Amino acid sequence: MVAAVRVHKHGGPEVLTFEDIEVGAPGQGQIRIKQHACGVNFIDTYFRIGMYPSPVGMPFVAGNEGAGEVTAVGPGVSDIKVGDRVAYVVALGGYAAERLLPADRVVKLPDNISYQQAAGMMLKGMTAQYLLNRTFKVAKGTTVLMHAAAGGVGQILCQWANHLGATVIGTVGSKDKAEIARKNGCHHTILYRDEDFVARVKEITGGKLCDVVYDGIGKTTFPASLDCIRPLGMFVSFGSASGQIEAFNINILQTKGSLFATRPTLNNYVAKREDLVATATDLFKVVGSGTVKIPVNQTYKLQDARKAHEDLEGRETTGSTILTP
Repeated sequence: MVAAVRVHKHGGPEVLTFEDIEVGAPGQGQIRIKQHACGVNFIDTYFRIGMYPSPVGMPFVAGNEGAGEVTAVGPGVSDIKVGDRVAYVVALGGYAAERLLPADRVVKLPDNISYQQAAGMMLKGMTAQYLLNRTFKVAKGTTVLMHAAAGGVGQILCQWANHLGATVIGTVGSKDKAEIARKNGCHHTILYRDEDFVARVKEITGGKLCDVVYDGIGKTTFPASLDCIRPLGMFVSFGSASGQIEAFNINILQTKGSLFATRPTLNNYVAKREDLVATATDLFKVVGSGTVKIPVNQTYKLQDARKAHEDLEGRETTGSTILTP
């Protein structure tokens, strides 16, 4: 029996139950790992409340990301062996001391990436990688608006976009978070609670607006985000921290300047094994070189997952949050 955090019914953080579960031997194409760190992300709350349906039914072990050491290898697995250090992003099962995983969904960790870094960055970091390099190709001269610039994805996006030569504008909820965003490569910060972010974007850009808006907030920043984008620019909605964007008349994209809009998800961008490996390798490269730092600012014990969710949803966290079994 191993310790895990399960959800037996949908609801608030109080439905996260710390209990023992059975983890069997790995089957065909599977591995078993002893986890050293488990990542905590907003997507975990979406599964908890039922916004995203559990692919394994109820009850389920929460969590989508982690890192650990391989302790057993099932039949048909040839490229991963016992003792390998690995990390992953897989739907559900992350909040556990040990777990089974499909071998083709894990990546080996380089020696210069710690388990804690990996658990704090696989989902957020690979999300940043595809958003900046594939969804919209950010380059020197690009102007980007990043909502929640001091958040987990926000801090990584700001650093990486800055490295690529972009001008980075970020919205934040407090002066403390503005300072965090600036330390992570954000050139201009906007206190969205005190300022009209659309007016400030127009002011900062001299009326030219942004090439792309990266929005993990959702309901409360839409449709105002569209007014921050130049004609033919792109609106990238990659999260729903404030609730999902309701259905809207697609003609609004035409009236705002023939805009592009997309709702991407990491799963589609790394569905192929080669894309998963390439995305992770690029992430490990920028983190390993020190170009992008992974701020793991909150660490909780596995049994304190409820508190971690309360702090995450209460906007009390910055950067990455991990659980340690």
